[in-house]
Amino acid sequence: MALSLEICTSDQLKILADISRKTFVDAFEKQNNPEDFKAYVNSAFSEEVLAKELSNNDSTFFFVYKDDKLAGYIKINEDQAQTDIKDPEALELERIYILEAFQGQKIGRWLLEKVKNLALEKRKGFIWLGVWEKNTDAIKFYQNYGFSKFGTHPYIIGSDKQTDWLMRYKLD
Repeated sequence: MALSLEICTSDQLKILADISRKTFVDAFEKQNNPEDFKAYVNSAFSEEVLAKELSNNDSTFFFVYKDDKLAGYIKINEDQAQTDIKDPEALELERIYILEAFQGQKIGRWLLEKVKNLALEKRKGFIWLGVWEKNTDAIKFYQNYGFSKFGTHPYIIGSDKQTDWLMRYKLD
């Protein structure tokens, strides 16, 4: 299995928007109110919103490829781009989205190692992320990797106020 990472650029905006919507819908559509969910997806993953996120110097999107096929992407945030903590010692892993066809192939674990190495290169003290409290498979995945819960924050989808667990991984 040949895996590779590539920084996503503004000329790949349509691809980013498409994969963002596809992975999010596949993962969460069935557990949410259809009207709230559709409005959220159309807003959060619009090309305008993603273009703004791509232009932020403290955020980076990476596409992950398996054997030259796009398998998913990650988004990391530093400093003021972080959604909650904004700690200069921290690196936020805001998104780790893998297409269904590539799930269960240890790509997530490989990506976490890449993020860990990137955080170490940037001399960060910890990595943190938010994960929906009802996404028990993801919570178990992060716990198995060494992440632990340290708090919660609200995640709003339309009129539905959901709760994300905040989890962190202390770097050596």
